[in-house]
Amino acid sequence: MRYPLLSDADMKAIDALKEHHGGAEKIVSTIRKMRDFETRKRILAEKGFGKMIEEAEAYAKEFPQVEDFEKENGIIYNDAFGTGTSQVSGFQGAKVTHECIRRIAESAGTDEPCFAPQEMISVVALTDNYIYNGDLLATLTMAENIMKASKFCSTNLIGIPQPESRFRELEALTGEKFERYECECGTCALTLKNQGTPFGNFGGIEVANNNHLIYLDGITRTALATGGDFFLNPSWSTIIAICYYGRDIPNLNIKISMLLATQNPMQFRMLLNIMNEYIRDDGTSPIYEINIGNGSTAANFIQCAKELDASEIKGVSLAAHIYINPDLGMPNFNWTDHMFRVLESGTDMTFKYESDGTSHELDTMATYFIPEDERDTIAKDIGEVIYNKAIRASKDGRTMMKRGIRAIFARSCQQR
Repeated sequence: MRYPLLSDADMKAIDALKEHHGGAEKIVSTIRKMRDFETRKRILAEKGFGKMIEEAEAYAKEFPQVEDFEKENGIIYNDAFGTGTSQVSGFQGAKVTHECIRRIAESAGTDEPCFAPQEMISVVALTDNYIYNGDLLATLTMAENIMKASKFCSTNLIGIPQPESRFRELEALTGEKFERYECECGTCALTLKNQGTPFGNFGGIEVANNNHLIYLDGITRTALATGGDFFLNPSWSTIIAICYYGRDIPNLNIKISMLLATQNPMQFRMLLNIMNEYIRDDGTSPIYEINIGNGSTAANFIQCAKELDASEIKGVSLAAHIYINPDLGMPNFNWTDHMFRVLESGTDMTFKYESDGTSHELDTMATYFIPEDERDTIAKDIGEVIYNKAIRASKDGRTMMKRGIRAIFARSCQQR
């Protein structure tokens, strides 16, 4: 006997949520409109971020260029090798991102030029303040429109306090009930029984009962308000839900986080089956990127890539952490040797830096959860941490290039 992944009631509730946000066509067009650079600049000027954006544009014009390194070193690429796509985590809001941009610009002409990564990740709680006051929009504008990163991934934690009125609205809309507790100022948060903290779903562990609807609502509201189109931290139930929800929303995608990563091909095959169940008409999935877990090996990464290719699901990239901060995994974690084995086998991969491989005070998971006002106060220091990660990614990328492996960085560093 074969069981469907979603019940009729599940699909009815998810469909109702989509229609509540205007339906697929409106969601698609609004995201597209909100990604326009001029639209974003106009809104940000009204919200007080105009000067920051102007400065970021000026800094980006000074960025080191990959082409310069290629010419200076006579780089010749081996087409038999895979391609590495750079990714750095920790872009914690507008002030932090702005500081990192300044530091990258300063590295031009030095012995250690820093290239802006092609993909960026932020682990800032998607509070209403962060979504609607311009902070996230400014971050996305600097990352996507100015640094020209191909992807910026925001993290939706379902334990974030929400207005009580929103919970009541969603209950009336979907016919479901959300168990929650009162916080302050008219807000409530889901009761996360396994974790017990507002941010307990960081690892995608608890999306019990019908809480996947809170995840879907959160990423949709964020996408409509900012044009953000890429989100982290699903659980197994939210993976299923977004694969169904996003079938007709091609510009809304998710990344499978390393804490829910596929550590071996058996777990990877489970994920492929879910994706295939609700595949889009063009053969793509709302899942854009899958983190192969820290416990995996180069051999398993290559095997997962082969099985992804055999599945004929299009447009999915596979990623691996190269370094992780010590409170996220084992001390002295270093996947560099595995990375080169993967790439030299002819397998593409996204090489990700949760850390630069050294110990920094703010290179911790705890930094991701610093309150907004405190984060702004120490933005310069956090920006330096991200810059160090980007430097590490650049070093490894230059080593790749010298070995004939293409390393992809943000377009602002790829062409003038």
